[in-house]
Amino acid sequence: MNDLVLNLWPGALELTAPLWLLALPLALLPLWPRRRHSLDYGCIDWLPRDPLGNAVLRGGRIAAALAIVAAVLGLAGLAQPATEQQRTGRGAEIVIVLDRSRSMDEPLLPKGRQPSIDTTAEAKGKVARRLLAEFAARRPEDRYSLLLFSSSPMLVVPFTQHGDVVQAGIEAGGIGRGLSETDIGRALLAGAEQFDRRAYSGSRILLLVSDGAAQIDDEMRGKIRRAFERNRVAVYWVFIRSALSLGLNADENDGNVPEAALHKFLKSTGVPYEAFEAEDPEAVQQAVAEVDRQQNLPLDYVERIPRRDFSGWCFALALLAGAIALACRLITRPAWKEELQS
Repeated sequence: MNDLVLNLWPGALELTAPLWLLALPLALLPLWPRRRHSLDYGCIDWLPRDPLGNAVLRGGRIAAALAIVAAVLGLAGLAQPATEQQRTGRGAEIVIVLDRSRSMDEPLLPKGRQPSIDTTAEAKGKVARRLLAEFAARRPEDRYSLLLFSSSPMLVVPFTQHGDVVQAGIEAGGIGRGLSETDIGRALLAGAEQFDRRAYSGSRILLLVSDGAAQIDDEMRGKIRRAFERNRVAVYWVFIRSALSLGLNADENDGNVPEAALHKFLKSTGVPYEAFEAEDPEAVQQAVAEVDRQQNLPLDYVERIPRRDFSGWCFALALLAGAIALACRLITRPAWKEELQS
């Protein structure tokens, strides 16, 4: 009986096993007139009228019929189908591309502080995850996708507006240790391609959080540039600067400074781009807060409402109605009949 889905009211209710509806006529049985008493006793007009008892008896029969209807609907799989609703809010579609290389496990020290064995400074990756979690919590109307990368990108969370899923994905970025290799080109391309086949509805952001970069060949640069232009993505780079890094403003012609070369390339892509160079946890926090301030525009989006199964409620109603019918039957038991027969 599960081979057919019947839409009772398109978009509102459906039955996953509608053949069970063939059992609905059974609900008429409790309402069917009974003539047993009239056969046993030719006349009972001498008995006093009992309107309350009659009302309870009729209520019990209705409850029994309701119990059968509810049980049949439960077996038929009454449910509200999954739907989509067009909504308008404020925010953006954000792809977070988070560096998970081994260098992100190193402590992020305030400016001028030297590392030591007993330092209590947080790791760069931990600082980034904590601030990203706060960033996502402040923007509940945004849609998020999360990618982690080191030697290759890994999609952790596809686009979703469910905050608990986003928070779990960000927290999962701290499991294990990262690899020494960093392929930031593939990560940027994978992040931009997350917008493919999605209707353009407003502000789109690729938020790159990394403490370094790597050389990107011309072929990969072309793919990244085309993906940015095709999806109209604004790029933000929160660059967590290491102590030995020359920074994004180093000699751009020096091939030995990959972060400066990447910075120059991203500026040349033709899409909105801004970099934030952070040297300590406070600077990282300020960079994330600046992205939060800049990207809070009207956004049209489609919210998917999951399917709701009402079978459990139907069975609960059937149980309750059956209990009421049984109670009414016990209350209206014909005690006068037993007395006459004694």
